[in-house]
Formats: sequence, structure tokens, C-alpha cells
Amino acid sequence: MIKHLAWVEQGWFRETFAGEEVEFIGSELDKSAEFLIDEDDTVESVLAFYRVEVERSRRVAGSSSLDDVSAGSTTLHGHVSLRWILVHMLEETARHAGHMDIMRETIDGRIGD
Repeated sequence: MIKHLAWVEQGWFRETFAGEEVEFIGSELDKSAEFLIDEDDTVESVLAFYRVEVERSRRVAGSSSLDDVSAGSTTLHGHVSLRWILVHMLEETARHAGHMDIMRETIDGRIGD
């Protein structure tokens, strides 16, 4: 999920908001490639990828106003404000943190508050 979140950071902040061309993985028919671990991936490399993309997102967001509108658009949402992207990323990250917590509970049997 960390690898997926790195791609999501890249997609929303760099591609959609800033209008940068970024690498696309997978295909229109199978968008699950960002969840797959490649044979060259390590815990360290995936965490480094995530940290780099978060830092890039922070630079993009830090140079813009919350009400600035994205350079790119999405099929579902059209052009969106930086504020919308930030809220969406909070939701996305929290959702996946919940998924990871469920996986951890399944592994160790402990449930938290």
C-alpha cells in the first residue's frame, strides 16, 4: 500500500495539479500495477519512493494557494483545487492506514483503540 500511496501522491500533486508528465504504470484495463511488488523492490526502496513523492508533493503544495485549480483534470472530478486534493489525500491515506491496521490485526490478533 505504501507503493500505491507514492503513486497516488505523484498522480494528484505532480500530474493532476502541477500538470507534469509522469510515468504511467499498468494499463487502462488493469490499474493494480501500483500495488504490485517487483522483484527489485525492497522495504527500503518502496519507503524511499514514498518519501521522495511526499517531498515533491509538499513542494508543489507549498508554492500554491489552497484555492488554486489544477492544471490537469480528471475524468471523474474535472479540474480540482489544491484544497480538494489535500482533503482527498488525507482520506486516501487514512483509508489505507485502516486497511493496514486490519492486516496487522489479522497477523498478531491484537486489536487497538
